[in-house]
Amino acid sequence: MSVWVDLQGQESVVAQLRRAAQSGSPTHAWLLTGPPGSGRSNAALAFAAALVCEQPELAARGCGACKACHTTMSGTNADVTFVATEKTTITIEESRALVRKAHDSPSSARWRVMIVGDADRMAERTTNVLLKAIEEPPPRTIWILCAPSPADVLVTIRSRCRTLTLRLPPVADVAALLVRRDGIDPELALTAARAAQSHIGIARRLATDSGARERRDATVKLPLNLRDVTTAVMAAASLLELAQAEAASSNEERDAAEKATLLRNLGAPETGTLPPSLRSQVRALEEDQKRRAKRSVTDHLDRALTDLLSFYRDVLVLQLDARGGSGAGPASVELVNEPLRTALVEFAARARPESTLERLDAVNAARRRLTTTNVAPLLALEAMAVSLL
Repeated sequence: MSVWVDLQGQESVVAQLRRAAQSGSPTHAWLLTGPPGSGRSNAALAFAAALVCEQPELAARGCGACKACHTTMSGTNADVTFVATEKTTITIEESRALVRKAHDSPSSARWRVMIVGDADRMAERTTNVLLKAIEEPPPRTIWILCAPSPADVLVTIRSRCRTLTLRLPPVADVAALLVRRDGIDPELALTAARAAQSHIGIARRLATDSGARERRDATVKLPLNLRDVTTAVMAAASLLELAQAEAASSNEERDAAEKATLLRNLGAPETGTLPPSLRSQVRALEEDQKRRAKRSVTDHLDRALTDLLSFYRDVLVLQLDARGGSGAGPASVELVNEPLRTALVEFAARARPESTLERLDAVNAARRRLTTTNVAPLLALEAMAVSLL
């Protein structure tokens, strides 16, 4: 099966990447942009697989059947380096290591491919370390950078890359992917894809994890219970608890598996106290996991606020439809939170579109504070919740 098959709704981007992979001299640096969930990283991996594919026929590059394609898509190909971060930023040391790796000759493929999955999470001085390597790369090295938008990357880097922009795929395409790839029930797949607003990864999690669905439902229903400052403060605390629970659910198994693997590789005893020589390595892993957990909570809070925005988005759509006098009625409007239609219609009737826009602004302001400043999450959420009254 072709490496391109899971890139739903990205026909134009896939066509351009295919042509580049089949050419003898593809552009040496690429910037793949698009909103979260559009498949930037998947597109980068598929492109890398096509570049190193062992298929001799140019038109079949990215076959998905050869060893090079399999190892690239699973993250184990020696000629493809993928760097992303689960911390706040990619460090300057990681950037320097990338540059050194980029100067190695390919071990077996035609190209050495360097993928930076979170190019937007690099400070200016860190990005500048890459500048020379991207501007004048070794002859058989190709760089692929991924970011939400071109503005998230320094202009000096951006000007040296060929930029392709991915879009969020249609809900129906995401649902079809979940049915085909993951065996999800079609009705559940459609509901999850709509609730995830076409974010493929989140749609899969909602479709396969009933706890995630319950936490999202609780988040979206928060505005229905806001009556005064007391309920707003309680709602803010609840929102933080939901994000922490979602983060813990995502990380718990992974943390335990990482620790078990480390102890096994170190030859640690199965029971009893760890020898002093091993404790420092276990402690270092635990510190990395704590940093990852902190970013994970921030990321899940941002996603929770995105879900909250979908509530007010639905309200605004209903209000504007009613004000426009289309005659078709609110039942004709497609909503993200379709199961809440009755409550949304009632909520929309009690407010004006102008106040709904103000509430949307309040949620977006909270998202900016949480992701760009060191504000205490609970304080930011409480300020937002009070603004929603």
